[in-house]
Amino acid sequence: MTEPDHRADPATDGPLTVVLADDAVLLREGVRSLLVDEGIEVLASVGDGEALLTEVDRLRPRVAIVDVRMPPTHTNEGLLAALRIKREHPDVGVLVLSQYVAREYASELLSTEMPGIGYLLKDRITEIDSFLRAVHDIATGGTVIDPAVVRALLRNPEQQKALSRVTPRELEVLESMAEGLSNRGIAERLFLSLSTVEKAISAIFDKLELTGDEQTSRRVQAVLRYLDDERSSS
Repeated sequence: MTEPDHRADPATDGPLTVVLADDAVLLREGVRSLLVDEGIEVLASVGDGEALLTEVDRLRPRVAIVDVRMPPTHTNEGLLAALRIKREHPDVGVLVLSQYVAREYASELLSTEMPGIGYLLKDRITEIDSFLRAVHDIATGGTVIDPAVVRALLRNPEQQKALSRVTPRELEVLESMAEGLSNRGIAERLFLSLSTVEKAISAIFDKLELTGDEQTSRRVQAVLRYLDDERSSS
């Protein structure tokens, strides 16, 4: 019998397919069950980076969900696997999960400026709706960054210098942008009018001197600017 071909294009309306990698069996199975209950097809569930790469090569899921630290050294094997996936299969979305805020990991991953990338703390898995929304967003080329990571980056002295022209309200808007919220979603969260949010975003772009076109999201550039600064100052 011929094995079914799960190689869906992320831009299509095909099934949302995932390959999951985490060496903690209980967590891995918990996430797998959560995804399956949502109707997401988990094509493979593995415990190390090499197995992840093998399954992504073989199955070409729409999203790979990856723990940062996996065997054999439990340092950055998952991150290295995620970076390799984006290089070799740019159409596959990557969601990296981390136990702690690791600014250097977030910087290295997100500074690739490729579509379909996310970095979340594992605690976010318990926020089921937000976690599932992040998986769906990444599958369609979105970028999702944990707000705790953004806050950590903004506390860095170099980031504070770069943000000196941005108001506190605009920083709140920027953090919400990093979470992948639409303008309307930001307005609802911050109790602002839609026009106020649009003006704040425009001001952020102007103050950070960001340019963009239909193919390049300045929303992503605004966050990546801080990540790039952190990487160069570390």
